[in-house]
Amino acid sequence: MRMAGKVALISGGARGMGASHAAAIVAAGGKVVIGDLLDEPGQALAEELGPENAVFVHLDVTEMTSWEHAVTVAKERFGRLNVLINNAGIVNHGSLLDYSLKQWNLIIAVNLTGQFLGIKAATPLLLASAPSSIINISSTAGLQGIAELHGYTASKFGARGLTKSVALELAGRNVRANSVHPGTISTQMNAGLDVADFNPMGRMGESAEVSSLVIYLASDESCFVTGAEFVIDGGELAGTGPLKNK
Repeated sequence: MRMAGKVALISGGARGMGASHAAAIVAAGGKVVIGDLLDEPGQALAEELGPENAVFVHLDVTEMTSWEHAVTVAKERFGRLNVLINNAGIVNHGSLLDYSLKQWNLIIAVNLTGQFLGIKAATPLLLASAPSSIINISSTAGLQGIAELHGYTASKFGARGLTKSVALELAGRNVRANSVHPGTISTQMNAGLDVADFNPMGRMGESAEVSSLVIYLASDESCFVTGAEFVIDGGELAGTGPLKNK
């Protein structure tokens, strides 16, 4: 029971990777607060995991009051908060000539400011519940640029940098912070995408595979790991050259 005694708050937890992380934490003995704008699937997931293990809260990551409410629910329901998983994120795209300020502001608000607000709201309870762990979900786009994904790339690089400044500030107070950089994962966002031309393994990753890494970072097994980035991409960033799986 690697997560026994641990309570985690997950943004974007109603479906996709967030839901997978929630289920994995409960399976490992932990408790979860599932935060999302998607009320129906979020509530259904909490019910599936059991009221003794999970609770759903409506969470708008761009609003500080919404984050504060989620943290309060964690404290009132489970008495503590040991893990914050900043998983919520969106993607938009466009050429430099077409990409609008509205698109830019929206994705920065959700993908980057949303993580900052979550950390700011959760830190007092994470400190009180230490040892604690902050896990910011970034992307391989936080390590390399992608044409026409200007806001997405900037936000994911920003999440990586934010992780490091937070890690340095909290390292001496028994709270760790690390970033996770998935490649193309099989979720609703990537439905139908063919990765054969750029993934050496010739397939998308599975949410459960990312969840295994998240459990490691959330648990005390990674007690000397902070300020680091963890790539889980099937070799996409390993280099370039002809793919052997063709």
